[in-house]
Amino acid sequence: MGTKEMFQPHLVDLQMSVETEEELFEQIADRLKRQGYVNEGYLEGIKNREKRFPTGLMTEYLNIALPHSDTEYIEKPFIYVARIEKPVMVRQMGDNQEMAVKDFFFLGIKEPAKQVGLLQELMTMFQKDEFVARLKQAKQNQEMFDLFMEQLT
Repeated sequence: MGTKEMFQPHLVDLQMSVETEEELFEQIADRLKRQGYVNEGYLEGIKNREKRFPTGLMTEYLNIALPHSDTEYIEKPFIYVARIEKPVMVRQMGDNQEMAVKDFFFLGIKEPAKQVGLLQELMTMFQKDEFVARLKQAKQNQEMFDLFMEQLT
């Protein structure tokens, strides 16, 4: 399955209201489980992995986070795009520094070998100022979905 197929219109929510990263993880895990993308262990898996390997990333144009869990919790591959109203503090990949993030991209990767390629593909997108400008302006879920579809052709 290619990156493009991992994006689905129903896996985009740009109007999430949470107070903490943990609350966000709980809501996303619940939605993904109900839709058959993840199994029971996913929430714990994602929280534990984030503690050990934080996924906050300061790109030139935007602070993002790319939370993901170990592959055994994933039933079918996905990328869930979530934007929250007020930023929450997450820890940065590599140096664990705190940073504020509103845009989260939950990666559901079933084949570990594909993880690096997917991360590189996403990073390339986030380094394009025009793409990020449009991403920041996107207010509707469908608009965000279409933006990724356009980038991934």
